[in-house]
Amino acid sequence: MQQVPEIQEHVDHRRAAAVALLVAGSFFMENLDGTVIATALPQMARSFGVNPVDLNMGMTVYMLTLAVFIPVSGWMADRFGARRIFSSAIALFTVASVACGFSQGLWEFTAARVIQGIGGAMMVPVGRLVVLRVTEKKDLMRAMAYLTWPGLAAPVLGPPLGGFITTYASWKWIFFLNVPLGIVAIVLALRWVHSDTGHQQRPLDWLGFALAGSACTSLLYGMELIGRQDGGWTAPVLFIAYGLLAGALAVRHMHRVEHPILDLSPLRIHTYSVSQISGTFFRTAVSVSPFLLPLMFQVPFGMNAFRSGLLLLVLFFGNFSMKSITTPVLRRFGFRRVLVVNGLITGVLILSFSLLTPQTPIVIVALLLFAHGLSRSMQFTSVNTLAYVDVPKPQMSRANTLAAVVQQLGIGMGVAIGALALRGGAWVRGNHTSTPALGDFHVAFALVSLMAFWAVKDCFSLDPHAGAEVTGYRPPVATTP
Repeated sequence: MQQVPEIQEHVDHRRAAAVALLVAGSFFMENLDGTVIATALPQMARSFGVNPVDLNMGMTVYMLTLAVFIPVSGWMADRFGARRIFSSAIALFTVASVACGFSQGLWEFTAARVIQGIGGAMMVPVGRLVVLRVTEKKDLMRAMAYLTWPGLAAPVLGPPLGGFITTYASWKWIFFLNVPLGIVAIVLALRWVHSDTGHQQRPLDWLGFALAGSACTSLLYGMELIGRQDGGWTAPVLFIAYGLLAGALAVRHMHRVEHPILDLSPLRIHTYSVSQISGTFFRTAVSVSPFLLPLMFQVPFGMNAFRSGLLLLVLFFGNFSMKSITTPVLRRFGFRRVLVVNGLITGVLILSFSLLTPQTPIVIVALLLFAHGLSRSMQFTSVNTLAYVDVPKPQMSRANTLAAVVQQLGIGMGVAIGALALRGGAWVRGNHTSTPALGDFHVAFALVSLMAFWAVKDCFSLDPHAGAEVTGYRPPVATTP
């Protein structure tokens, strides 16, 4: 009889790990579909009879739909139950994938991508909430490590995987492959995730939803317009100005209503606040690399797409290799020291890309990419875990929804910031052509590294004991002679 609690604890631990892996798989599917069509655009354009540039709408509308509907995901989970919403979101995402594959024209495809984005917007934050509810504090680092790798791997694996499928099959299979994955995920979700009927009957904050959704959409779209080489400045400035105004009005509104669409109260928790502020700058900075590096390797370096993709896979191997090391490192050094030291290392590695030339030995390039993969994986997992170390269970849903919106904004702005930095580099160097030169990339990476260094600033304010309950870290006690 004495072994029953131990057996129950072992079963709960295995179930929590299984749920975390299931949610990580669904995250990977959602993240992958944001970038996988990049290399399939020419073939899709021929199928639809349109210009390949027009199909960027399919990528843009997907990301914007995520930004709009993520804020409502927390209310949906609290009202109807996280298990029901998570399973339904996977089903909606899968059905929309089928619709994408059977699309016969641009507008059909765009409409299907909107529906797919709604499913993804519910699937990501609600899935993480499911994991947070079943995971004990002592297992939080392992669970967050599982949930971090999709966001790191998908942007790197998406373009080469899309190119492979498009070359040897058809672009339609990019979406049809989601069907068996989605069916398996739904079955496992219904089996592993505990049923909950929803316990909160708070009304939906429609005004807050409209303000927050339109603010996120305008900011992301305005940033994307700035990054276009052939775009002017009037439209992006207007979109960004409206986004900032709507965002300010949304914050003011959320402080005044009883049941806001986004509860800002978790920001009073210092570890959570640091993770969101520092994490946003960091996510934006490291999201630039998968965008700028392939361009630099192919345009000024003269590599073909395949060789460039292989080099980028080295970055993924660095991400993957760090997973087994993250927990022991955090246990040995604690959140504060890891975030400060590793954050500075990440900034230095991004800066090192501004020194690369076509004459740089390929081994040196690969080592820098691998090291960057290690450092960004460590920082991603650490900052994502730090967000929840001091959040009470009753606040977990609100904190998770707010974090999902902030993370989506940070990652969504990554490509736009990279394009803007590249335009800035061309402007600084007086390059007025449409083709970026090597020096433009060097300036861009130098500018992005400043953002990575800035992300470290708030980490110095952390207590040395921050997150000790999760990591088991105990700072050494100073002894007097």
